[in-house]
Amino acid sequence: MFKTLKNDIPASIVVFFVALPLCLGIALASGAPLFSGLIAGIVGGIIVGSLSGSKIGVSGPAAGLAAIVLTAIGTLGGYQNFLVAVVLAGIIQVLFGVLRAGIIGYYFPSSVIKGMLTGYWDYYYP
Repeated sequence: MFKTLKNDIPASIVVFFVALPLCLGIALASGAPLFSGLIAGIVGGIIVGSLSGSKIGVSGPAAGLAAIVLTAIGTLGGYQNFLVAVVLAGIIQVLFGVLRAGIIGYYFPSSVIKGMLTGYWDYYYP
């Protein structure tokens, strides 16, 4: 573990300097508080990175979701309501995982999912 520490420290500093403005920018574009971007970076970098088991994986915020989050915050009436929806969605996902309900995904063809995402994007962003 300590054998690669000499190379890991500079690499982690570079990743930090790339990820920090990215996290803040995506939070700003999403209409969320900037602090939530920092939290997303910490969760994505430390918690997900340690749980994934990969030695070279880098995780963080997804810029493609910024438009969806911005719309959801406006539709749900505020950032706090959006957070409640995210927590409830997470609880449902964990529950489905415990119940081994992932098999439900095979009943939805990928073309339908891609069509729904494309239709959503074309409707809100013509």
